Amino acid sequence: MIDLPSPNDSPWLDLADRVLSGHAISAEEGLALLRAPDEELLEILAAAYRVRRRYFGNAVHLNFLINAKSGHCGEDCGYCSQSRVSTAEIPKYNLVEPEKILDGARITAELGARTYCIVLSGRTPGERELDVLAEAVPQIKRRHRLAVCASVGLLTPGQAAKIAAAGIDRVNHNLNASRRFYPQICSTHSYDQRLATLEAVGAAGLEICSGGIVGMGEDETDVVDLALQLGRLAVEATPINFLQPIPGTPLAGIRRLNPRYCLKALCLFRLSNPKCELRIAAGREMHLGPLQPLGLYAANSIFVGDYLTTAGQPPSEDFRMIEALGFTAVK
Repeated sequence: MIDLPSPNDSPWLDLADRVLSGHAISAEEGLALLRAPDEELLEILAAAYRVRRRYFGNAVHLNFLINAKSGHCGEDCGYCSQSRVSTAEIPKYNLVEPEKILDGARITAELGARTYCIVLSGRTPGERELDVLAEAVPQIKRRHRLAVCASVGLLTPGQAAKIAAAGIDRVNHNLNASRRFYPQICSTHSYDQRLATLEAVGAAGLEICSGGIVGMGEDETDVVDLALQLGRLAVEATPINFLQPIPGTPLAGIRRLNPRYCLKALCLFRLSNPKCELRIAAGREMHLGPLQPLGLYAANSIFVGDYLTTAGQPPSEDFRMIEALGFTAVK
């Protein structure tokens, strides 16, 4: 008879069980996870999957986004190709017409995605932009069974209330980094202004989508601080991006990630906020490479199609990956 190890032989599975019992992971535990030897990666993934499976089974939520307003942003975020300090060659245009937003919703539904993300560049939305959303979103809801998420920059309580009244379900506003590291990637607005936007979104009754970017030159303590902050906020969704060093941006020369570290980071964000919809976002194709499928043992959500100004892999590849894992795309 084969002597199988008990479920508690792994400290990472022990941690998963404690998380499922209500334990909030500590900074020390988060750092230990990121710094664990690669030989322990499969155990860490198994721990993250134990938590993921409890709340989401083997379901994968699909999201599709439209870059409804591109470029022309006065902020100086160093990672962003649409910022004022970027010389990246990208399309630049003002808010598209409502018909194009509606067409994006049609594509979302045809792809089998469940969430449609409308993204506008800029510091904060103007009145006309809010009016266009108020016109388009009710039509989207009538035509399709979609959840609608808007990413529109900094929001006041009044703007958040107007977005909620339009029928939008969720607002994305990423913290992007830790409080300590944030001034190194942006000087035109503060970390506290981002937190104030999340507070306004929650007060308006909207779901909060907030995540970050890994690989901007931060250290491991910054990644842990961000994960724990999002866990304390108990945000409903967390997109994790891995820096794509776009030529023409201040962070173009930074290349510090490997796929094993990226997988550990995903596990960290899963264990720090076990019930969140954890989404692998931009950079997954570049940084996870052939290990992409393993990311879904921690995350339960992906974007299908392209990102804001960079291309993703064909949706057919995403569906093939999900099927190969034995997982199910939620439609």
